[in-house]
Amino acid sequence: MIEFSFEEQTALVTGSAQGLGREIALAFSRHGASLVLADKLSPADTAAEIGKNGGKAVSLTVDISKETDVREMVRQALEHFPRMDILVNNAGISQMNFRPSEETSLREWQTIMDVNLTGTFLCCREVGRQMIKQGGGSIINIASTAGFNGIPRAAAYCASKAGIILLTKSLAVEWAGKNVRVNALAPHYIETDLTRTLRESAKVYEGIVRQIPLKRFAKPEELIGTILLLASPASSYLTGSIIPVDGGFLAQ
Repeated sequence: MIEFSFEEQTALVTGSAQGLGREIALAFSRHGASLVLADKLSPADTAAEIGKNGGKAVSLTVDISKETDVREMVRQALEHFPRMDILVNNAGISQMNFRPSEETSLREWQTIMDVNLTGTFLCCREVGRQMIKQGGGSIINIASTAGFNGIPRAAAYCASKAGIILLTKSLAVEWAGKNVRVNALAPHYIETDLTRTLRESAKVYEGIVRQIPLKRFAKPEELIGTILLLASPASSYLTGSIIPVDGGFLAQ
């Protein structure tokens, strides 16, 4: 379908060295996009995979919590490609040890906020500036069901994801007249390295999936269709939307 072809477009995907971000980047490449891969870890392996399959990709090592890194990321991206058509803000971290909130240090709180919320804002701001200049673009933020429902011992993570939800809505309203659409996904649990320990404990895993109508975690590739939709002209009247991809969790 022509709506899902991204030929002559550039997609920037943060957190694309592994997991969900890698799957997102590979999917955009399969649909014709050129890729800017950004991660605190080197996304060179993802770039090599894209190149092996005939695609175009540039690999950048970026700490999205640092303003100078994000500005340099955009500068280098525009040296390689003339436009920034799509931004997927996938990079993020979870609560580090799930200790009680009354024992959570300010440092841990700030680290989660710096990466998840401030990092998403910085990427939106810097790439959004280029999108406004060129006449449009699509930004897709990765929020979470944790931005809607509280999780014990994860106050910082929940607050950061709730912040992404309202950031998404605010930017969507502000930039609608500039043809920059801003939407978000709200996944529940996904089968990635971040959830490996949860899945390795049968008791913990069973306790979680019992609350999910589809009775399992999502596979990373199961989020791809929604992301491609949000990036494409097929969703040209969709902005400010937060779409749960959660196995029915929030429908309860």
